[in-house]
Amino acid sequence: MEKIQKIKGFADLFPPDSTVFAFIEKTARAVFSRYGYKELRVPVLERTELFARGIGEETDVVQKEMYTFPDRKGRSLTLRPEATAGVMRALVEDGRANEGLVKYFAYGPMFRYERPQKGRMRQFHQIDVEAVGSPEPLLDAEVLLMLDQYLRALGLADLTVELNSLGCRQCRPAYLDVLREFLKGMHKEQLCEDCMRRKLTNPLRVLDCKVPQCKEFTADAPKITDHLCPECAAHFATVTGMLDAAGLRYTLNPRLVRGLDYYVRTTFEIVSGDIGSQSSVAGGGRYDGLVSAIGGPDVPGVGFACGMERLALLIDKVNEPAPDFYLAVLDASGLDRGLLLAQDLRRAGFSGEAPYAARSVKSQMRAADKSGARFCLVLGTDELAAGTVVVKNMTAGGQETINRDMLVAHLRARLEEAKDE
Repeated sequence: MEKIQKIKGFADLFPPDSTVFAFIEKTARAVFSRYGYKELRVPVLERTELFARGIGEETDVVQKEMYTFPDRKGRSLTLRPEATAGVMRALVEDGRANEGLVKYFAYGPMFRYERPQKGRMRQFHQIDVEAVGSPEPLLDAEVLLMLDQYLRALGLADLTVELNSLGCRQCRPAYLDVLREFLKGMHKEQLCEDCMRRKLTNPLRVLDCKVPQCKEFTADAPKITDHLCPECAAHFATVTGMLDAAGLRYTLNPRLVRGLDYYVRTTFEIVSGDIGSQSSVAGGGRYDGLVSAIGGPDVPGVGFACGMERLALLIDKVNEPAPDFYLAVLDASGLDRGLLLAQDLRRAGFSGEAPYAARSVKSQMRAADKSGARFCLVLGTDELAAGTVVVKNMTAGGQETINRDMLVAHLRARLEEAKDE
């Protein structure tokens, strides 16, 4: 029978890759909880309308990239292409969007139909952070400072913070008129096919195009930061002033618009020069109109997402913790007692393995060495009869014979000694 293969663009994650992902998630919990964020888990499947209304009908994500299909009742459903809209839907549905400032983080798989490439798969994973309920620029600054703290905790420091303001619902329309006027005379020899459509439907996205000819012919496009209303200008000045005071370096990028329609005011990306064309490892900003766009109250919010595959490309190998013991049973009649001994040790908090079938002494010693265990525990015929265990120190050398009822205390003492050395 022909074997079944995985779908292109959907990757399996074995160690050490899965170990890196676990490290990314564990670090997120540790850092974000220090800032008052709690973990939220939302479904991967949502009604298509959520993303059409939340992300924007004219975005590339909605137009080209979503996995959308009807269910058996004919309802249009979509595998989530990003997390923010789903988190907002959950907060609205549960009534939490009206509770003042609420802070949540989530993580998990997202889905976009794109050409698979380095750092970008059709099923990819994101760490998502959302703070809903405050319009204050100091919250924007703290979110950026927390993101910087998180990336440093992952061991990543050689990154560039790009920062921009996209204005608000009051001042952005006037800027869009100026931008449309600038783009009006451009034709297909100057702009790609997508940007010829975007200049009419979503002109901001033209500034974000990565096609060289589009970048060249829009190099002199008017800057949105030159058209901010006084309130937006003051908001952005407070954000940058706080980042300056905290010593967080950043680069102002007036072409940074992100790919989703819900962003207003503060917008940012964290960029690496070490992972090729897909250089953004994190991005986000403020989305004050998003909650109301999906039927909730008109409350402000700010957040970001980190691409876990791209973070993993930048993280050096993460070593899994070495097991505490490997149990070698030299007498086949003692396999059951060996398994019970291993179970007692695990209940006491130690990690390790025990054999399930008879094996030669040589193969068990080789397996003990390969496991990286700190101690090899040996149960031979004599030890089984006497109620003892031979404890071989696999790092410092030497061995001791210990009574079984003293084994837990002995291992604990030896591990503490190793920590102090």
